[in-house]
Amino acid sequence: MPRRPIDLRGKPLLDIASYARRGPGRRDRLSPDEIELIRRTVTRTPEVMVKVLTRGGQSLDAVRAHLAYLNRQGELELETDQGEQLRGKGVEKQLLEDWDLDVEDHRRRVDLKPGKDRSPPKLVHKILFSMPPGTPPRKVLQAVKNFAREEFGLMHRYAMVLHTDEPHPHVHVAVKAVSEQGVRLNIRRETLRRWRANFAAHLRALGVPANATERAVRGSAHQNLKEGIYRSAERGDSIFIRKRTESIAQEKRVSAFRIEAGKPRVLQTRRDVERGWLAFAEAVEREAMGNVADEIERFVRQMPFAQTGREAFAQSMRSVEVNQPSPVR
Repeated sequence: MPRRPIDLRGKPLLDIASYARRGPGRRDRLSPDEIELIRRTVTRTPEVMVKVLTRGGQSLDAVRAHLAYLNRQGELELETDQGEQLRGKGVEKQLLEDWDLDVEDHRRRVDLKPGKDRSPPKLVHKILFSMPPGTPPRKVLQAVKNFAREEFGLMHRYAMVLHTDEPHPHVHVAVKAVSEQGVRLNIRRETLRRWRANFAAHLRALGVPANATERAVRGSAHQNLKEGIYRSAERGDSIFIRKRTESIAQEKRVSAFRIEAGKPRVLQTRRDVERGWLAFAEAVEREAMGNVADEIERFVRQMPFAQTGREAFAQSMRSVEVNQPSPVR
């Protein structure tokens, strides 16, 4: 029996139960929702992105600076959980007071045990919701509003703003870490999986094609850079990017790309994923859905080669070199 594709933590990469195979407590058919998820994935429906920005949020000054960045120093509107639309310089101070963050800041510092060498817990979580270029920005904003109302409403205070200054429309949401009932919001890997699925569902309810699957399921080697690396790369002064570029360039000069320790794991995950997809193809074919089975097989054939992050980075460097214009002589 083909193995179920899993990630290294044992979570399903594609949350479709049992591949329609009989067994203890298992159904013998895929549900319409499961079939639709398969169809969206193999036809490469645009994937949502939900990312928690890790830097900042621990101090009042950091939260104030982040809110000022979000509303571009008063040029953009911040929309709150109560439907208020705040515009103008200094509105972030109003939010800090309204959320009683000074009180929360004092409380969490008092709660720290003496001698503990750690920073206080976050006052605010910074969450980014994004879609590929071409997605209607206002629908992205509306989907985030609907998501936030469902996920945080009457519990955690929050504010959001839509940014359209980059090709991919995205919404920043600042969420107060401690709810009005005194419960702290802890964001785990499974939390992000659930948020991605719910965000995609809200987009589809608005008529926007959207999907939420793991990268490995799609055969993608792309990995998002950490926030600090991403921002410094945008400015062109990323030490991480420069060192990785120099390291790969040195390996190219001596024609000795080293085999990364993680490469066998990447290849094994790819084999598991391919076996899982072919099991799905068999399942839908048994249900007389040959067109979906054909799409699955085509999807597997068109998957890019399994690569580590370093190999993908090296390939992107080669693409840049090929596309650079020749020097004028």
